[in-house]
Amino acid sequence: MGSTPSLSTPSYDVAAEYAKGVEAMRGQDYKAAEKAFGHVLSVTPRNADVLVMMGAAQTEQGDLKGGRRSLEKALKVDPDRVAAHRALGVTLARLKETDKAKAELDLLKAKAATCGDACPQAAELKGAVEAVEAALASTAPAAFRDVPPLAPDAAQGDRSYLAAVGLINSGRYPEALRALDAAETAFGPHPDVLTYIGYTYRKMGRYDRAETYYRQALAVDPDHRGATEYYGELKVERGDMAGARRMLARLDDICGFGCPQAEDLRRWIELGREPPR
Repeated sequence: MGSTPSLSTPSYDVAAEYAKGVEAMRGQDYKAAEKAFGHVLSVTPRNADVLVMMGAAQTEQGDLKGGRRSLEKALKVDPDRVAAHRALGVTLARLKETDKAKAELDLLKAKAATCGDACPQAAELKGAVEAVEAALASTAPAAFRDVPPLAPDAAQGDRSYLAAVGLINSGRYPEALRALDAAETAFGPHPDVLTYIGYTYRKMGRYDRAETYYRQALAVDPDHRGATEYYGELKVERGDMAGARRMLARLDDICGFGCPQAEDLRRWIELGREPPR
């Protein structure tokens, strides 16, 4: 043994472990994928993308109940995640929980009808409906395979991220979220992506969701200046001035000789609101 638990606790590179998991899924090494995604979830346990991938890795090894639990956790984090509804519907069908699988199918059909043929999620919803229908129709559900679409490559992820920044600057927040989702699927829980997701939700007035993503970003990188600043701004908007000052103290500690993030948050605190531009 030789060392104390605080020194022997493994520290994982979240981006590297996520990439390992995706590559293992591509190679159908689901045991290795489960291990890698488990490492990621030890740092960010409420990341919907990783929970969906974990659920797929578990179900493809025959652990349908474990996969179901992971997918249900994903939907508690993000009830609108189409990939999670698709995978859960398929898993429930394989578990012979037909009524619950049909409920997931009905939900996906309703989303597809609301979405229409021209919306950005149209193809994903169509594929999800077909996957759950196929699982319900299968006479051998234990052999039915439905791994969610895997992550795009880094170049695609970068394009999605840059597109999201432009959309945020234009105030097109729902579109920005879709682009950030694609970037997160490519890179996993990257603190820059998580911070922008939190920022976008904050601009939409969804403060609880924003806080979830800021906390995830800081779990991955406790010294992330952007996440610390924006989390402090969120606290100002919520009237938690003591919490905002703690974030400012943290920034002063991180930055040492000062940084724009600390000065911006200081102005928020002095005014008690967003400074005029």
